[in-house]
Amino acid sequence: MRDRPRSRAAFQAAQELFPGGVNSPVRAFGAVGGEPPVIDRGSGAYIYDVDGNAYADYVCAYGPLILGHAHPAIVGAIRDAAAAGTAFGAPTELETALARRVVAAVPSIEQVRFVNSGTEATMTAIRLARGYTGRNKLIKFAGCYHGHAGGLLARSGSGLATLGLPDSAGVPASYTAETLVAPYNDLAAVERIVSTYADDLAGVIVEPVAANMGLVPPRPGFLEGLRELTLGAGALLIFDEVITGFRLARGGAQAQFGVTPDLTCLGKIIGGGLPIGAVGGPAAIMKHLAPLGAVYQAGTLAGNTLAMAAGVATLDELSDPAIYERLDRRAARLAAAISAAARRAALPVAVSRAGSLLTIFFQAEPPTDLATAQASDTAAYARFCHAALAAGVNVAPSQFEAMFVSLAHTNEVIAFTEAAIAKALDEVARNR
Repeated sequence: MRDRPRSRAAFQAAQELFPGGVNSPVRAFGAVGGEPPVIDRGSGAYIYDVDGNAYADYVCAYGPLILGHAHPAIVGAIRDAAAAGTAFGAPTELETALARRVVAAVPSIEQVRFVNSGTEATMTAIRLARGYTGRNKLIKFAGCYHGHAGGLLARSGSGLATLGLPDSAGVPASYTAETLVAPYNDLAAVERIVSTYADDLAGVIVEPVAANMGLVPPRPGFLEGLRELTLGAGALLIFDEVITGFRLARGGAQAQFGVTPDLTCLGKIIGGGLPIGAVGGPAAIMKHLAPLGAVYQAGTLAGNTLAMAAGVATLDELSDPAIYERLDRRAARLAAAISAAARRAALPVAVSRAGSLLTIFFQAEPPTDLATAQASDTAAYARFCHAALAAGVNVAPSQFEAMFVSLAHTNEVIAFTEAAIAKALDEVARNR
């Protein structure tokens, strides 16, 4: 265990000021025990805590930092934008510049509305789907997390999976009454729900690659089946690509799988590490948003210049298609090395991967839905998390999150990570 006295003192101070000492629940280490390192700075593939310990970082702020920490192009863009003013509450050319890049890259999007978070994006998309169709019901999938809006906190993943909560206190039953929940990857279950509620079904929202119950890819035909069912019912298909957008491919999961949704939610990468979200789709649907239509949405800091500038710089850096091949090769190499190390340690480990996203599950077979993901040995994962930190690798403090490989994870960093994770898995095996 690396010595972290300053982190310990800083976290104790934080607990006096924030519930649990954090501003987002998973950061508190409740799922793995112990106390988190308190981070001072990041550079490239590494973060550094206040005690001076360095960690190869595979959290990457839970996805946005596909270029790594403090990338010079992003830092420069933010600096230049800040010097001209951070927000105006008025149109800017930077908004248009980022929107052009999003529309050019994502197959389903003709027009876009920028918001301040992924939660705002999904909330807006669902309101738009209901306003456009004049219907009420929404299908979501157990273990898919679409932000913390009340109507979506029904069998969610991410922090709620970590905490073992099917819902959240403070959310009236009436908020989730219109939300219908199906198992992820179970097309027959969706078909049954659609046949029952087709006349009042506004839409289906899905993470095309689930990444909030750990990484769970879609089965062949699942996304295509959702497209068929929604078209047949006159409902909208909403892809939550807050994580997968500009991560799996420049055009997101929809480009990779060749399935075009009606609405797409984006976030994370398109803001280059600053708060952002977006909802986009065909102009015929998007025109139902205010001020053109009756579906209201607004945001004081939506389209602020710092996020727009960081987003433009990020998407420009990602313009070369070879970048995604490079990310995929590095993630594939890391996944294979982890699997080999687990076999040598005689540990039941399944590595689930999609592009530069992966999750280490402490079970023999990769999960296909929330129920099989929750069968993983979370106590073993907790030991692994701390052993990896001690060896100099930062992984998410929850079994039900993903690891993110960035462009800053060079072959040298991957090699260091392979050795560190092998050491961590050996320690888990010794303490079973």
